[in-house]
Amino acid sequence: MEMRQLEYFIAVADEANFTRAAQRVHISQSGVSAQIRQLEHDLGATLIDRSGRTATLTAAGAAALPHARAVLASAGAVRQAVDAVTGLIRGRLVVGMVTGCTVTPLFSALAAFHGAHPGVEITLVEDNSDRLTDRVRAGEADLALIGASGAPPSGLSALPIISERLVAALPPGHPLAGQRRLTLADITAYPLVCLPAGTGIRAVLDQACAAQGIQPDIALQASAPDAVADLASRGLGIAILSESMAARHDPQLKSLVIDDIQTPAVLALIWAETDSPGLRELLHHSRQAFTTPQLRRGRCLRAWRSAQPSPRPGPARTVPMFHWPASLADPMEHRTVYNRPSAP
Repeated sequence: MEMRQLEYFIAVADEANFTRAAQRVHISQSGVSAQIRQLEHDLGATLIDRSGRTATLTAAGAAALPHARAVLASAGAVRQAVDAVTGLIRGRLVVGMVTGCTVTPLFSALAAFHGAHPGVEITLVEDNSDRLTDRVRAGEADLALIGASGAPPSGLSALPIISERLVAALPPGHPLAGQRRLTLADITAYPLVCLPAGTGIRAVLDQACAAQGIQPDIALQASAPDAVADLASRGLGIAILSESMAARHDPQLKSLVIDDIQTPAVLALIWAETDSPGLRELLHHSRQAFTTPQLRRGRCLRAWRSAQPSPRPGPARTVPMFHWPASLADPMEHRTVYNRPSAP
């Protein structure tokens, strides 16, 4: 039994597909299949059921999976312990990013980290916020940029980046466009266009609807906020976005805060407490990238805007993008572990 065989087995179990598992571990599909068959031979049991359209675990595979994860985690801990003593930073970091969120300070942090520690392999994965959070909890991702409802998920360390109210973004000709204030009942009388389940903004919306016993008409969903806004501008529904997302599309869309949704949508970096020297260094670069004086003053990140398609011709406009909580007055020193005592 070899460590790589356990790694490939875990990848197939997670992806439920040999092709995706091979892409994840960066070898050929035939290589993954051969190594798992050798593992099954060594153990004397079939671990993966290959008879269906997806690769599923057998009873033996389900029993073996948590132990395989524990073996890899223990091996990683051995290396981290030695590296902590020697001061050597090496290995691999998995960084998650919520789908459709282009926030270039994260890319700046990755570039700075890579420049300082070129021997560390960085893997960037995109997914919805719920699955990224699960990956961080399971130790399958080291750091993730996620959206959440109200506050970052409990039990994890977090660096909050943005906290904003939800708005309804309407085209000028919409029946509600003349209103000065809107409630959840007002907007749910019409079709909505929003981000998919598993995102922070959608979680805020769904929780508010459930609290009021409202069943919204979700006409269309899109993973990218710009796509949600574009669909709304074409009259296909009211876009549900955060304040800064909607502000980019003025005057095509009129944005009004939804009065009775007080819970903010939060964008945050999350990670599990660890002794990994590599993660500590990446967090250092992330804090530097996300806590420039420009961000603390709440002004638009020019780099962020340059990475986005312009919603209409004309000169660049300054749009507030980052709103720092008061607790981040000195964000370089800020670290919060939610629902447990703050770490030093």
